[in-house]
Amino acid sequence: MKMFAVFTVCLSVVVLASAQADQKLKNCNEVRTAYSSKGFNVNDVPNKGVHGDHLKVCPQGFSCCTLEMEEKLSQQSRTDLKAPVHQLSSNLQNTFTQRHRHFDQFFRELLNNAEKSLNDMFVRTYGLMYVKNAELFEQFFRDLRRYYSHGSSAVNLDDMLAEFWTELLERMFRLVNVQYEFSDSYMECVSRHMEQLKPFGDVPRKLRLQLTRSFIAVRTFTRGLALMPEVVGKVSTVSASPSCVRAAMKMYYCPYCTGQVALKPCKNYCLNVMRGCLANQADLDTEWNNFLDAMLGLAERLEGPFNFESVMDPIDVKISDAIMNMQENSIQVSQKVFQGCGQPKPNMAFRTRRSPKDSGFPGRFRPYSPDARPTTAAGTSLDRLLTDVKKKLKHAKKFWSTLPDTVCVGDRIANGDECWNGTAKSRYESVVMGNGLANQVSNPDVEVDITKPDMVIRRQIAVLKEMTSWLKAAYTGTDISIVNEDAGSGEESGSGCDSPSCDSDGDIYFSTPAPVKPRILKDMSNQPSSGTRLTPCSLALAVAALLLALLTLHTR
Repeated sequence: MKMFAVFTVCLSVVVLASAQADQKLKNCNEVRTAYSSKGFNVNDVPNKGVHGDHLKVCPQGFSCCTLEMEEKLSQQSRTDLKAPVHQLSSNLQNTFTQRHRHFDQFFRELLNNAEKSLNDMFVRTYGLMYVKNAELFEQFFRDLRRYYSHGSSAVNLDDMLAEFWTELLERMFRLVNVQYEFSDSYMECVSRHMEQLKPFGDVPRKLRLQLTRSFIAVRTFTRGLALMPEVVGKVSTVSASPSCVRAAMKMYYCPYCTGQVALKPCKNYCLNVMRGCLANQADLDTEWNNFLDAMLGLAERLEGPFNFESVMDPIDVKISDAIMNMQENSIQVSQKVFQGCGQPKPNMAFRTRRSPKDSGFPGRFRPYSPDARPTTAAGTSLDRLLTDVKKKLKHAKKFWSTLPDTVCVGDRIANGDECWNGTAKSRYESVVMGNGLANQVSNPDVEVDITKPDMVIRRQIAVLKEMTSWLKAAYTGTDISIVNEDAGSGEESGSGCDSPSCDSDGDIYFSTPAPVKPRILKDMSNQPSSGTRLTPCSLALAVAALLLALLTLHTR
């Protein structure tokens, strides 16, 4: 009876082993189908299972894989490893490439609309006098475009604006005093005392503050948007290491070799492989997040005190206000100039022709009544663009550190214990590693040399850090990119305001300026031509020299 029982058990084992062998043999047919679906030659797959002693990556027991298959599947695993990362990175690239295009188009069209609006208004308001001097305003907008495109290395905003108002003053001063002749040196005297004269009221100071802040913010923000796709592109194309490809092969295709083509990797197993393979990319995350925070901060500035749209849209009215102020105060301004720079010579040609058409200055300007402005640039408003891009910036935070978690989801993995753990269909027992290169020292599935960081990614970390410093400077209204764009010049452009003052500005164009102690033009007609003044020490030395000379004569 006992012998019969033993015989029955042995027979059952043999039958079960035979059934399993038949099942494995049958599974090789599934492998042939799956293998050929990858584009490989189905004849590479053996008709039945073979011993896997020849394999270098996968388990060496029963196998439906040959060494040639393993090598081909290793190359396929490199592609499969890059595919989800490439897809996610491409989505991010496309998102911000599109946003950069929208912002760039918007700002350029806004500049074009502002110039067209000014030209139309000034032709109606000032007529021929404007037409004859239109190149001054055309150059003004050309310089603004050059700064937007090329930065402080091409145009220093403060200098450009100062030159614009100086040139406008000289032209208007000649027009309101057409009965006099003015030499170049006389006009230089007028220009030197522009701050004291304030012929345009407070408009130049306010407009300078608005333009520098908004243009610095706009240009830096659009550069930040343009930088994001570049960084993503360079980081996402970093080649996988041989150890990473080996780990991916083991995770994706070793189930093929065991005849289990539908078996997916365990989630934690996938995380360890991906965190090992993307360790360098994860190290980008800290500086990436700092950069995004700086972009979000500058976006808030563009919504508030640095709003480019609210500066450019009424710029024609603001410049017209300055011109009207000069006209209304032309008598007082001229008197101060004549007192400080001397009485000019009469214009003899003016005396011989005194027709109103030749007088140069058309009495009084017609008051400006605004017509319908051009349609909003790019078909939308700055607020709507900023609301959209802020959502995208927030969504992009922690992109690199969460990349493994984003990859190891859905049909790429199997939840629960019925999954591939690297050696068999069973539970994955290893601890999940943290993100970043330093945390991979004990990664059980990927060999990572933590002493050799990827230099492409390190360079992108440095690029992001530099751009973040530019964004933070632009947040305060300062342009520090000139240091890098034109090394050695050391110039900066901008208002240099700090956070509290910027937040409280509101619409600075209509804010009440702080009282400034008036500066009076001195009567320079009786002073030495050199323009120098004797200090008390110099006066004492001169008196001593005079006494010495008198004593010498007396002695003789």
